[in-house]
This record gives sequence, structure tokens and C-alpha cells, in this order.
Amino acid sequence: MTFTSIVPKIILWTLVCIGASVAHAQPRAGESTYVPERGQPGKDVMWIPTPQGLIEKMLDVAKVTSDDLLYDLGAGDGIIAITAAGRHGARAVGIEYNPQLAEFARRKVSDAGLGNKVRIITGDIFEQDFSAATVVTLYLYPHLNMKLRPTLLAMKPGTRVVSHAFTMGDWEPDETVSHQSAQAFFWVVPAQVEGQWTMNGLDGGPVRLNFRQSLQQIGGLATLNGATQPLVGARLRGEELTFKLTTLDGQLATFTGRVSARGISGTFSTPNANFPAEARRN
Repeated sequence: MTFTSIVPKIILWTLVCIGASVAHAQPRAGESTYVPERGQPGKDVMWIPTPQGLIEKMLDVAKVTSDDLLYDLGAGDGIIAITAAGRHGARAVGIEYNPQLAEFARRKVSDAGLGNKVRIITGDIFEQDFSAATVVTLYLYPHLNMKLRPTLLAMKPGTRVVSHAFTMGDWEPDETVSHQSAQAFFWVVPAQVEGQWTMNGLDGGPVRLNFRQSLQQIGGLATLNGATQPLVGARLRGEELTFKLTTLDGQLATFTGRVSARGISGTFSTPNANFPAEARRN
């Protein structure tokens, strides 16, 4: 896609967003006059809308596409879900506790013509099931982020999480984005690799791997033909796993692969050859 073909689409989407906002500046005939106010109190947080410029960066860093199902926790006026659907083609669900605000968001979805892509649920984010999400966005207080953290970490590895303004304690963000004075933090839910594995495929016999893990930070040891060495450059991003070790003939072999429910599979690459490899838990 060329730059000249992208620009009209961006302009059109901007006009849609502006149009939806203008449409709600004045209520339609027979419609509720409710319009949310910045800073209004909610169940656990006050409503402060996320700036449109930051929303777009949040969705960009999460690489949202039409293949994604995005859940926005504390959806407010629905603009994150609307932008995910309108700009990226994703399916999106917003969960909003305040019934009036949820209905306001539904009207905005309707005005944007995205009723087939976006659903707004009136509900509690701590009671609703969002385990099917591939992307989760949120703008909550730090203690609420921490309350949600176990649920997020239990989601499918590779699920992307973006939080406006607040972090997740010692779960360090994989990336940070900003727009003017606003910031957002991005994580990829890591696979669980801690423990002992046996990997086959490398010359010299099976490799015994012993991973240590703290959230997405990993390290460990490899034992090949009775000799133990530290893993070099061990990195885990969602399901994607990378590390290096030294082969029996002194070459540096780089493993790149994926973690799944069945095990680890990927390829060892050396200066001379590539070797498919698979590992299973001991």
C-alpha cells in the first residue's frame, strides 16, 4: 500500500471521528440528553478520556489488525473500541460499568456505522470474561492494574496488553509509547518456560535446558554431552523464544522458536548449517 493510498483513508477516518463527536454535542430528537463529563466519578475510577493521538499509538504498538479481537476494559465513551474497528478493522468489545456511559458509547458506535464490528457491554471488568481477547486495552488506577494482573498473565501467551498512564508493578513493559504529555505501556503475555526441558536436534545429542523465569525475563543453563554452560541472550516475547549456546565443536548456535502447549519447536542456526529442534518438559 502506498503513502498516497493511505492518506485519504486516514483523512476519512479522522472525519468520521470528528463527525461522531459533533453528532453527540447535540442530542437527537427523543434521545437522552446524557453526555459524560470529564472527571465524573465511576465505580472505581473517574472518567478521563484517552487522547485520540495516544489511542492510535496504543493500537499501533499492539499491531492491531483485522484478525484481532480487542477488549477495552472500562470503555468509557467507546472511542478505543471504535478506533480499533474503524482504523484497523478489528472486532472490538468495550466493557463499561456505568449504564449511561455504556449507552452513550453504543450511540457513538452506531453513528460511526460500526455496529457489526463493535459491541459495548454494560458490566464489571472483574466479572466479565475477556479471555478470548488477543488485545486488551485499559486506563485504570495502579491498584486495579495489579488486581487484573493475574488474570492478564493467565491469558494465552502472545496476548497484547496496553495500559494508558499506569504500569503493572514489577512486570516491566516491553515498550512505551507517548503522545504529547500522555504515556502508555505495552506488554506481551509471556509463555511459561521455567523448569527443565530436553531438546533434540543439535549435533552431539540431546540438550538439557534449565530455564529460570520471572515474568518475561528468562535465563538458564544448557547441558550438552555432560558439559554445562549458561544460555546467552535468552529472550522471551510472548511465545517467541531465543537463546544461544556453544556447540561441541565450538560454534555459537542461535535457537529461535516458539513455545506452545505441546512444547518448544524451532531452529538452531550456526555459521555452517541450520538444524530443526524440538523440546519437551522433563
